[in-house]
Amino acid sequence: MTSKSEWPVVPLRLDQDNSGPIFFTQHEWETVEAATARIYPTDHQPGAREAGVVRYIDRYISGLQYIYASADGSGFLELSGKLADAWRTRIISMQNKYREGIIDLDKRAKKQSGRNFKDLGAKDQDSLIEALSGAPKPLHIKLSDSRKLGSMLQGVSDDDASFFEMIALHTRQGMFCDPAYGGNRGRVGWDLVEFPGPESLKDTNDCSYSVKEYFVLDYDWKDLIPYLRDRNV
Repeated sequence: MTSKSEWPVVPLRLDQDNSGPIFFTQHEWETVEAATARIYPTDHQPGAREAGVVRYIDRYISGLQYIYASADGSGFLELSGKLADAWRTRIISMQNKYREGIIDLDKRAKKQSGRNFKDLGAKDQDSLIEALSGAPKPLHIKLSDSRKLGSMLQGVSDDDASFFEMIALHTRQGMFCDPAYGGNRGRVGWDLVEFPGPESLKDTNDCSYSVKEYFVLDYDWKDLIPYLRDRNV
């Protein structure tokens, strides 16, 4: 298999002003947008709606066009051969899960209130998503929390994921991905975590963007790993 640096580049750019669906129907788009807005809600700071997460998801599962952005930011890599076949199988599976999941959400919503999911209030949407996930809505995570962090984290792969696991993962990706992939609109996700980020992928490729200034070079292991302070290590 050749290196990705040798793959053909399709000069396909995401127009940040074009927010319409490619794969989803308009109803599906609005339903997914409503669900992601409850997974990462807007409060005093932007959430999934402002970040354009639904746009990221729509592009990602639309086909093979938006899988790997080129390193110079000029477009997306063209997939071929067995890799393209493998990705096509994954994409079709995700498309089916999204369409079935949206139908299920609306079915649950109509049973509860006689309306589609996207037309419900935030509390009713939350209750349906909780039922779909099989777990209560998680509380805020603090660094001082004594609970095991691993028990509070969700999956990092969409392979064999349920609809809820998939849309939760894709919401996080769409919030914090490079804007080249269609999400993180206006870099709002990066701003939330105070990550400066590159102006474009090209800046990471030619090394004009660097995070070297944020590295701590002078440190003591005992400061990084507290339990070592009481050991003669």
